[in-house]
Amino acid sequence: MRGITAALALWLAGGTMASAECGGGFQSFVQGLRQEAVAKGHASATVDRFFASARQDPKVLQADRRQGVFQLPFTDFARRLISNNRLNKGRAMAKRHKASFDQIARSYGIDAGVLLAFWAFETDYGAFQGDFNTLNALVTLAHDCRRPALFRPQIFAALELYENGDFDPATTTGAWAGEIGMVQMLPRDILENGVDGDGDGHVRLRTSPADALLSGAKMLSGFGWRKGEPWLQEVALPAGFDWSQSGLETVKPGAEWARMGVRPRHGKISAALPARVILPQGKGGPAFLAYPNFDVYFEWNQSFTYVLTAAYFANRLAGAPVFDPGNPDPGLSGDQMKALQSKLARRGYDVGKIDGILGAGTRAAVRDMQARLGLPADAWPTRALLDRL
Repeated sequence: MRGITAALALWLAGGTMASAECGGGFQSFVQGLRQEAVAKGHASATVDRFFASARQDPKVLQADRRQGVFQLPFTDFARRLISNNRLNKGRAMAKRHKASFDQIARSYGIDAGVLLAFWAFETDYGAFQGDFNTLNALVTLAHDCRRPALFRPQIFAALELYENGDFDPATTTGAWAGEIGMVQMLPRDILENGVDGDGDGHVRLRTSPADALLSGAKMLSGFGWRKGEPWLQEVALPAGFDWSQSGLETVKPGAEWARMGVRPRHGKISAALPARVILPQGKGGPAFLAYPNFDVYFEWNQSFTYVLTAAYFANRLAGAPVFDPGNPDPGLSGDQMKALQSKLARRGYDVGKIDGILGAGTRAAVRDMQARLGLPADAWPTRALLDRL
């Protein structure tokens, strides 16, 4: 009924009927996109050229549903992504592109390590930027009904890039989710944050490190990055620490954490900044203080494990030591995590999708349930918790 009402209202207003939001026959869906693009004011001939090569890509959908790497605990994930070779190459890249990083520091107050970490994790410093046709990826994901509201606008952003001479629908390639270039940005992000860092009159994120790094920095700044402030710091916790005080929900000034016995493993605690103690693998594993800039990472990627690893790698590039892995209790397998999520959901907790990934909702539910059961409330799900439920 909402669709009929909207269509009737559009017709009465003299507008053009847009395509179905998602689903249906693929060619009909693409034709609807063409019509919508023309209705937005793009020239018909340009629209026809832009969509001429658009095809559905089943491999994109397979990749979208296969993200099991995020089920790994932090220590395993970090060891998989961070190597001496990546560290050494990052430091070499910092020297090679010093002019760009100096400009980033002046303009946005962002440390070189932050951008280097994203550059490393996203494309291995530009070595592999993805081989999925970007237009096909975006149209495929917009047609799929999981997240059309995310991907549909990206198609029209790509069309604008095409009109600017910065996108080729037949040859531009990138990640399966439509990100482009060395730091992997979606077309809308490129339009809004693209910087011509090398002064050639174009924003070329695939071939110009200066363009990619400065564009990534501008995007982080737009997300709310606080100039010159830290983002993450490894710490040691005192004996008898109240585990329920850990987690992203509990914020205290750095000075208060210090009074509670929290000690930095590198550098000094920023006494005046708000911070949170995070324990990615519970009371026996590594511990960190997360400052406000840590939240900005979640605007780039919503995976807690990815965000923490990227933030930690930025510290390593800046000279921090290897984290102390501690001796955490064994975590749950993917199937066990799904079983736990199902049990928590049946008890009324909002854990999000039952996907076996330890996200923010599951962590919060675990901490609350641990407290109810008299277990250490460190938000790390173990077999003991699963058995109690």
